Amino acid sequence: MEEFAIDLNPSAVVRLERLSGRERFAAYLELTKPRITFLIVLTAAAGFALASPARIDYSALVRAMVGIALLSSGIATINQYMERDLDALMRRTANRPLPSGKLLPWEALAFGAGLTALAEIYLAVLVNPLTAVLKTRTSLSTMVGAFPGAVPPLIGWAAARGTVGLEAWVLFAILFLWQFPHFLAIAWMYREDYSRAGILMLPVVEPDGRVTAQQIVVYTVLLLPVSLLPAALGISGRVYLWGAIVLGLLFLYSSVRAAFSKSRQEARRLLLASVIYLPLLFILMVLDR
Repeated sequence: MEEFAIDLNPSAVVRLERLSGRERFAAYLELTKPRITFLIVLTAAAGFALASPARIDYSALVRAMVGIALLSSGIATINQYMERDLDALMRRTANRPLPSGKLLPWEALAFGAGLTALAEIYLAVLVNPLTAVLKTRTSLSTMVGAFPGAVPPLIGWAAARGTVGLEAWVLFAILFLWQFPHFLAIAWMYREDYSRAGILMLPVVEPDGRVTAQQIVVYTVLLLPVSLLPAALGISGRVYLWGAIVLGLLFLYSSVRAAFSKSRQEARRLLLASVIYLPLLFILMVLDR
């Protein structure tokens, strides 16, 4: 009954009626989290390209990336539906389509479920069943966990080869380790928001930031040698090797600065460094394959 009452919130209905077609389209697009979806597709595409034995089958690549984008969008939408009450409590998320009343919860649920179902069928039929199974078994439960968050390169690899080998797991490990400094920077920046919503992120449970700072540095240090493994395994060449070293040291520098200062400004700089580092690393890896 409580969910039903939320869905029929009068203020939300009034807000909904005032939206133009363009505004409603923008609200649905926002549910898909385009920037996150873009990053997922980028890392999945890198996995596909690196798994391709000789020439890249661009037709198969496009088919796989369309399916992965649809599935990522559907999962992001369902995630926002499930977390709409928490989003309403945090300033940084209060203007999302559901807590702001731009869309009703049932609309988001129907949209997300439809995208997810369509993507699963699409991937199973037009790509291969392993690609569909990998994504479903790992990401429907949560979009923020490190393990499901590191799956996109595995999906891309599976789409190209139909199997997952050691090289694919190295790509998984890179993305897995990268998430810790990235998300801890976000958690530190918005720790008051998370605390208000009752979300026990690490910076919330230990306000002095000591453990947060340690984990940021430790995971960035671990990331540096792991990022060199593609060159050691023959996935990429010497240009990538030196590029990965430079990028890794710059990323580590940002992590150490953020860890020592424990300031919002340095956390923001670390966040920016993380979103620059990852695409550049994977692009360089593909270009030097």
